[in-house]
Amino acid sequence: MKHNLIALLLLLPATGVWAQTEHAVAKTNSQKEYRATPEKINDLVHTKLEAKLDYTKSQLNGKVWLTLKPHFYATDSLLLDAKGMEIREVALVKNGRNTPLKHTNNGLQVNIDLDRSYRGNEQYTIYIDYTAKPNEYKGQGSAAITDAKGLYFINPKGEEKNKPTQVWTQGETEGTSVWVPTIDRPNQKTTQEFYLTVPAKYVSLSNGKLVSQKTNSDGTRTDYWKMDQPHAPYLFFIGVGDYAVIKDSYKGKEVSYYVEKEYGPVAKRIFGNTPEMMQYFSTITGVDYPWVKYAQMTARDYVSGAMENTTATLHQESAQQDARELVDENRWEGTIAHELFHQWFGDYVTTESWSNLTLNESFANYSEYLWSEYKYGKDAADEHNYEDMQGYLMSGSENKDLVRFDYNDKEDMFDAVSYNKGGRILHMLRNHLGDSAFFKGLNLYLTTNKFKSAEAHQLRLAFEEVSGKDLNWFFNQWYFNNGHPKLEITNTYDNAAKRVQVIVRQTQDSNNVFRLPVAIDVYQGNNRTRHNVWVDSRTDTFYLAAPTKPSLVNFDAEKILLAQKKETKTMDEYGVQFRNARNFMDRFEALSAALKKQEEQKAVEIINQAISDPYQGIREMAVSGLDLKKQALRTLMEEPLYKLAQNDKSKKVKAAAISKLSEYGFAKYATLYKTAVNDSSYTVAGAALSALSELDSTAAYTEAKRLMGQPAKGDLGSAIAAIMIGRGDVSAAEMIISNFEQMPLSQEKVQGLMPLAQYLTIIDNMDQFKRGVNALAGFVGQLPAQYREQFKGPIENMLRQIQTRKTAAGQQAQAAYVGEKIDENKKAF
Repeated sequence: MKHNLIALLLLLPATGVWAQTEHAVAKTNSQKEYRATPEKINDLVHTKLEAKLDYTKSQLNGKVWLTLKPHFYATDSLLLDAKGMEIREVALVKNGRNTPLKHTNNGLQVNIDLDRSYRGNEQYTIYIDYTAKPNEYKGQGSAAITDAKGLYFINPKGEEKNKPTQVWTQGETEGTSVWVPTIDRPNQKTTQEFYLTVPAKYVSLSNGKLVSQKTNSDGTRTDYWKMDQPHAPYLFFIGVGDYAVIKDSYKGKEVSYYVEKEYGPVAKRIFGNTPEMMQYFSTITGVDYPWVKYAQMTARDYVSGAMENTTATLHQESAQQDARELVDENRWEGTIAHELFHQWFGDYVTTESWSNLTLNESFANYSEYLWSEYKYGKDAADEHNYEDMQGYLMSGSENKDLVRFDYNDKEDMFDAVSYNKGGRILHMLRNHLGDSAFFKGLNLYLTTNKFKSAEAHQLRLAFEEVSGKDLNWFFNQWYFNNGHPKLEITNTYDNAAKRVQVIVRQTQDSNNVFRLPVAIDVYQGNNRTRHNVWVDSRTDTFYLAAPTKPSLVNFDAEKILLAQKKETKTMDEYGVQFRNARNFMDRFEALSAALKKQEEQKAVEIINQAISDPYQGIREMAVSGLDLKKQALRTLMEEPLYKLAQNDKSKKVKAAAISKLSEYGFAKYATLYKTAVNDSSYTVAGAALSALSELDSTAAYTEAKRLMGQPAKGDLGSAIAAIMIGRGDVSAAEMIISNFEQMPLSQEKVQGLMPLAQYLTIIDNMDQFKRGVNALAGFVGQLPAQYREQFKGPIENMLRQIQTRKTAAGQQAQAAYVGEKIDENKKAF
């Protein structure tokens, strides 16, 4: 599963003056409970389901046949998870006949008395006739899903305008048992057959292969999906809706993309790298894609990001991007890689308990790095690595072990530790072992545990067997402990001894002292010598030969450590680092330092090199960070910025250059801006419109009015909204409100909160005003429960600001309506 809510929380300050208060929920865990791996009394073997969806009641009427066997010890009972269901019949199937069985149902589980005691590996089949009522079940949600009702009917009666009718399921962590009785634990594995009766006008998707379809006389169709290979119940999936199904293939296996029909023409631009990803991941793991097909479906109101249901991944609607959005980049490509890699790590081999979740999520997280490295180069991958590392470092998770058996709730495991930190740990392990041993270790882990569940020790044993190295120290330090090193690095040169002294101090508060294999590069001019050392004490001193004073001592030369590092370098040293060191992070660190000291000539030299760097991320960073109040820079950079604004291959760099060029305020650039507002990229067009607004507000207003009649997403939509708000023009109300309503839960939506609130203060039309207020107030309800508290205060502040301004303007009816929404939100959240 890939979820994106940490980024949303980091964007909360973007609500600016409208968000003056902070609301935080502090959790304490004074009494920790050991979370044991689920005991296996009975094993699932096969699940056969006949399901009919009832759209009028948002229910599923089901008949299920479960084939099971005792795991080892004989047993005369069976405990199934069945949450909030109406159970009509429970029977034993024997010789073609159903024999009723005694059972009790407490609303969460069904305890069944078998007809006799069954020995280990002796199979039996249970039949259950039931109705699943997901909307009546109230379960604990997670960072991925607002609640845990498992089965979701979206606009089932078609009452919401401009919203499709869809049905989808979400099993992780234990939501499958809301819509089908099962043993809902990650260490269970079962094959399956699903007979899904759905409206004939829709398509369906499930695990495995579509074997047959039967048209019924009542306007429905029964689709038969069969999964011959075992997988965990939380990976069961049903998806139904009015989709375009775009076909692709990988080695004769079906690859398909289920998207809303308007996105059918660009579906392959969004998902079309999937077959190449399948080939790449098959190659590096040594395990060819193990399933019969691979499908990807988009879904409305799915807030998690995406979910790796076996052979049938579900993506939130943010995956759907139009052609102009895709000009900048496919923002969903990392998520596509993430979920695909789960088909190996999570589906083929599954964590045996939620405590070991990182066995699923760290690999999926790291796959984003691997794919980026393969497809777009090491600089792009290293930039992603840095961003993910910051996601962990900023999460305040230093006290959490990677593998932990004392979580408050299993949903707590879906965090920046299991994902971001776990991915960075794999990156360090790969560097330590070398690529050959690392990938052979992955192969051994996968082949040894295929179609089974595993824990972190099995991963360690696979790497040890391949490499011949003892890795207990690494796993004890990174997997079964918490925190990360905080390092202070200093160096001095001893001219008499012809050596450089490097001192490394570990300053983290905990008692943990980390053991770190580290590369140190010592530069003599532009030439470097590599020294491999081990940091393993509170203070370590290394003496490295150097015939003259080094021009640079580059600690952690491969830039792979998960650590916070503090070191002092001169701008001369940063210049050597930018020019000669090999990695993105070397240039990033040097440029970061230079941007803080733009009054220094040596810093300007670094920045000047950076704006022509081969990697677009460095160019964009350099352009965006320019301080044009510095006259020397202002004079030096004008011509390079103009060239970037005209010709850079990267749309993001081009947009950044246009934005920076607008600070000159020169009329001679008006033609550039007017041309660029028609650019194929929303980002470039938005930057150009904003730049034109700074130069010629009347011309910008005219362009904004013209562009309102076209699709305007992202930065272009924001630029149009800003101009209309500034002009007090309510004619854009329909566009601005509709854009916000239709926007999925995303960073862009968070950033759109305040502009919408500001715009509502000038809208007179009561119907439009109500829609806008409803959209703003309803944002909190879109969030998973544990994140609502942190947004509730800022949203209420925005609503109160609107209410105050409407009251001052004498618009009492609108002020009263806002007051009603404030009261409703207080009661609801």
